[in-house]
Amino acid sequence: MPKTHSPTKRLLIKGIIATCLLSVTRVGFAAALAKVVAVRVWPSSTYTRITIETNTHLKYKCSLLNNPKRLAIDINDINLDATLKKISSKVLSRDPYIKSINVVQLNSKTVRVMVDLKQDIKPNTFTLPPIEKYKNRLVIDLYPSIVASTEDDDPLLTLLEEYKNGEIINKQPEIKVDKNKGKDTPRQKKNTPNKNSPIVVVLDPGHGGEDPGAIGLKNTREKDIVLQIARRTYDLLKKEPNIKVYMTRNEDVFIPLNVRVQKARTLQADLFISIHADAFIDRSVKGSTVFALSTKGASSSAASYLAQTQNEADQIGGVSRSGDKYLDNTILDLVQKTTLTNGVILGSSILNRMKGVNKLHKPSIEKAGFAVLKAPDIPSVLVETGFISNADEEKKLNTAAFQIQISTAIVNGIKDYLKKRKK
Repeated sequence: MPKTHSPTKRLLIKGIIATCLLSVTRVGFAAALAKVVAVRVWPSSTYTRITIETNTHLKYKCSLLNNPKRLAIDINDINLDATLKKISSKVLSRDPYIKSINVVQLNSKTVRVMVDLKQDIKPNTFTLPPIEKYKNRLVIDLYPSIVASTEDDDPLLTLLEEYKNGEIINKQPEIKVDKNKGKDTPRQKKNTPNKNSPIVVVLDPGHGGEDPGAIGLKNTREKDIVLQIARRTYDLLKKEPNIKVYMTRNEDVFIPLNVRVQKARTLQADLFISIHADAFIDRSVKGSTVFALSTKGASSSAASYLAQTQNEADQIGGVSRSGDKYLDNTILDLVQKTTLTNGVILGSSILNRMKGVNKLHKPSIEKAGFAVLKAPDIPSVLVETGFISNADEEKKLNTAAFQIQISTAIVNGIKDYLKKRKK
């Protein structure tokens, strides 16, 4: 005879099964919800960035509201936890775009982030996959709705607008046919320069905003150090007759690599100098280095490593459009021989001055495929002021005296270059 269970036993078995299914359902539901790892707000006069970092990809929708001006971001499959609540405290009073941020749980699986605005904005929202120390990120960039010209005619806001719309990627240098050489060459931006025309120098402090750059043992951030050195260099160059100087950024803001390049081209720069204080896997490595662009590979394994880490800045800082086609293909095809030659002369001139300030990592300039050096018509160099990963150099980089010495060496190197350059 088949074995049967009493009604009491059958009810008990059903109850156990139901409890197990309920437990599994709850576990599955909990696992489906995203966990917030960190929240950040980066204010600047250029734009403000809000970042919500989670353990999984987020789905969301944004809406602009009026009376009063607000931006609502509804995030699905997430709970309002303690970390997400902290976003309200991240807003600074000096933020030009955000008045306040509030978060509420709309329903069991949806959180609304409400951004109260100080002015009309154009939001740019996108997600980023994990890279290095960052997990999945939801990024909300708040740009001004109207781009107004500034006192020094800084084109950055306009370029960021073009970049956001995908226009910089397609913005190629104008080409003309050089009948004497029988090939296409980039059209010169300027007419034949007057002897009294100022030399336009663009200083590029690396990293910024969401991208801290290298971090030293004492938590010194590369982006802070290089901004200080760039500002000191800017002040020195402003005193030089016949030199006009600009910076790609003058605050803690993330600027994509090809926007930095395009800003220099828009300003019709004669020189582009990117300033860094990088790290290496071996903390004993020290010394200053100057890099010029190479189209044939790196001059050493260390140069290759540093170029790779610097070229990842867009992924770390976070961009919604890569721009790699503009940087990696077209520009390399258009690089002029004179531009490359002058880049080497500029780099050697700065390095020669640097050796009186700090130990050199290499006695001559190095070469590598740094994306930020790939302007087709501007001699460009990347100055590694020191290795922030080395304890001794981290300490020096934090001092005003050393920063001034580095800045002075860069300025004197520029002046030496102007006497040697090929025209």
